[in-house]
Amino acid sequence: MISRIILSSPHSLMRIAVGTFFFLQGLCFSSWASRIPTVQQQLSLDHAALGVVLFALPVGLIMSLLLSSWLIHRFGSRQVLIVTAILYASVLPVIGLVQSPWQLMGVLFSLGLCGNLSNIAMNTQAVSLEAIYGRPIMASFHGLNSLAGFSGAAIGMACLALQLSPFIHFSFITALTFVAILVTYRFTLEGDEKQQREGFAFSWPDKKLMVMGLIVFCGMVCEGTLFDWSGIYFQKVVAAPQELSSLGYLAFMYMMAAGRFVGDWLAAKTGIKRMIQLNGLLIFIGLLIAVLLPYVQTATVGFLLAGAGVSTIVPFIYGALGKMNGNSAASSLAAVSSMGYMGFLIGPPVIGMLAQMIGLQGAFAIVAVLGACASILVKKVSLPELAARAS
Repeated sequence: MISRIILSSPHSLMRIAVGTFFFLQGLCFSSWASRIPTVQQQLSLDHAALGVVLFALPVGLIMSLLLSSWLIHRFGSRQVLIVTAILYASVLPVIGLVQSPWQLMGVLFSLGLCGNLSNIAMNTQAVSLEAIYGRPIMASFHGLNSLAGFSGAAIGMACLALQLSPFIHFSFITALTFVAILVTYRFTLEGDEKQQREGFAFSWPDKKLMVMGLIVFCGMVCEGTLFDWSGIYFQKVVAAPQELSSLGYLAFMYMMAAGRFVGDWLAAKTGIKRMIQLNGLLIFIGLLIAVLLPYVQTATVGFLLAGAGVSTIVPFIYGALGKMNGNSAASSLAAVSSMGYMGFLIGPPVIGMLAQMIGLQGAFAIVAVLGACASILVKKVSLPELAARAS
């Protein structure tokens, strides 16, 4: 089967195609994240109300869990990825048309549903392609996702400066996504479909997978919080000028992307466990700096450190899942990635509720503690160190 894949499509084209889908999902989500303050203002939502609205995202994720397993088992990751990526981008412009919090919740529910289906499918593609390459490339895929987040934030800032509405902004992103999918979809992997149809099914994670899932959960709560709340933190707590309100988000995205592109090389020098321990420590220190010293310069430094911290937790764990014995890589990935993605989506609304009770600084301090938790949890599992070594 692998030889058939190699003969039917060059490695580089497959990698570009799969990487494109990682980039597109990051671009779509970061476009939404960059305009959250605008949507919050348009709908006159306070922190608690925004938190409740954002909770629709993880509800959509929960609904997708068993559905994603059945779809990939039935149709294969390629078909699921293409369809859900199109649906994910199609939902985006609708956000710009909502007139009430209830309408926004319905749209965000759809975004969470399609987002998790696409997330599991594209990571399944990445694990299969990494096996074909015979060396670690997972971090680079997640680096493209982060680079897309940086690009989406920059586009968001430009749209704010041009005073473009969220609908026009999101419609442009959707059109761009459709063109990219049309060009690259034919080069995605077909060879894993038989394996998925014969052996893929969602299973409740065992103790080791549960710990790995909790590590990813902690990392992605931090990532999701910085995605959704960094702009608001700079507005409300740092009191940055309007033109600098996205500076924290850009600092976070820049360092997360950079960390993922050099992550495999660094792990080859230090090992996966030490890298994840360092990641958690950087999150903890960075967010504490932003909490204790809420000024433009110091908060930016804190967000840079936090971005470096969240950069490689997820790709290292995902890459390790593809090399573990026992459950199939796809089944393990579905369980662990779903736990992580739930953290990515459930973190922001919980932060909104906490911010209403103890303030946004207090809420960010709690997120900092979760970074430290990732450093502690990784000590409890054995990870294949070769999963991080480039050949």
